[in-house]
Amino acid sequence: MTVTSDGELVKRVAKLAKQNKELESKIRELEKLNEKLTRDYERIKELYEKASAGSEKETLPAGRQEKSFKFNMATVLYSEIRGFSKIMEGQTPEYFMDELDEIIREFDEISSRHKIEKIKTIGDTFMCAGGIPVKNITNPVDVILAAIEMRNFLKEFELGKRSGGARIWELRTGIHTGPVTATISGKKKISYDIKGDTVNTASRIEAVSDSDEILISVMTYELVKEFFDCEYFGKLPVKYKGDVQVYRVKGIRSELSVDGKGMVPNEAFRTRFGLIRFTDLQEMVLDKLEKELPDYLYYHNVKHTVDVVTEVELIGWAEGCTDEEILLLKTAALFHDAGHTVSYDNHEFHGAELARKMLPEFDYTQEQIEKICAVIMATKLPPRPGNLLEEIICDSDLDYLGRSDFIPVSNTLFEELKAQNKMTSLNEWNKLQVKFISGHQYFTKTARRLREVNKQMQIERIQSLIK
Repeated sequence: MTVTSDGELVKRVAKLAKQNKELESKIRELEKLNEKLTRDYERIKELYEKASAGSEKETLPAGRQEKSFKFNMATVLYSEIRGFSKIMEGQTPEYFMDELDEIIREFDEISSRHKIEKIKTIGDTFMCAGGIPVKNITNPVDVILAAIEMRNFLKEFELGKRSGGARIWELRTGIHTGPVTATISGKKKISYDIKGDTVNTASRIEAVSDSDEILISVMTYELVKEFFDCEYFGKLPVKYKGDVQVYRVKGIRSELSVDGKGMVPNEAFRTRFGLIRFTDLQEMVLDKLEKELPDYLYYHNVKHTVDVVTEVELIGWAEGCTDEEILLLKTAALFHDAGHTVSYDNHEFHGAELARKMLPEFDYTQEQIEKICAVIMATKLPPRPGNLLEEIICDSDLDYLGRSDFIPVSNTLFEELKAQNKMTSLNEWNKLQVKFISGHQYFTKTARRLREVNKQMQIERIQSLIK
């Protein structure tokens, strides 16, 4: 056993006291440094927010008026880009603010590519919404695609900035679909602010998400489950609404993603998505036809366009067309008579030109657009289709020849031609009809099976009307 003398004990106590004093001094220095970093961060954050707000205010005129609109289906994305709790040694707050700016700029671009409106950025919080200011049916899918792209970008961003797998930033995302009220202000620079339970629910969902998680409400899930691989997360109590079921988005379904990795949509995804987005395109084109078609178009009206869109889908499925071919057929049918808004004669050409103008906005490829335009031009009389899709639209366009309502439909075409002085006598019209129907033959097996017999009956009916 070693015995320590009183003198040695005194020396040790003095040494420990000195070390304790030095530690206390270092702690005070670290506390001061921490306070300075906190003040710097708050100051830079405040300047950043003022600069963002100021840039908008500079372009807004004094006494501006604000307008509010109700959107029944919008999808709100609420994200928090967390990182300042993981400040690396030797880096200044300015360094991290520069990185945050870079991340937010990329998020802005991603939102823009998916036609999503950025609502606001406050510090490290990013909020955007699909379905405003232009209403559409695809906004839940658009927003989740953007969320996946944001998550992928942030991972790649960290790999490019730091070595050894080190990460500073993490992204937590909550998404909910529902009604919102949007306040729109500004003239030179339009800005949006949205309010309502949908915004609050998205924020609540984000609050329970973890690093790199994309959580969505059951409302959003039901609208996107055919596109994305999701798993049940749990229930979230929401004030005045009860429990909301929440799902975690793992990625795009493997069969709809490039190389089955769930990160980038493939052609199958784009085709399936296009069939849904066709609803928005159809609403836009039919609205244009309602407003711009001449009143004397008793036959080539909106009803005829809807009939042909329906018929090409029915015949297309029966003839074994692929999903993409169905999309091309329905799109061609939608535009095949849209050229009547420009001119009665050569309307097929004008319809094709209108398709070339509008379809890029709905992400049709140039190859798809050219195929669609060729299908439109195939409806020009006399029909001379060169492939199955052209045969289908020709049969659909003249489907009425073998229908039970042939006589009243035929009379509307006569009235249309009469209004333009292209036909004057109903008797002569019936003679022309007999000649046309006698020389006409359906091209597809489906149309021949469904309409050919009735068409022969039409000839007899018209002949009985000829004087």
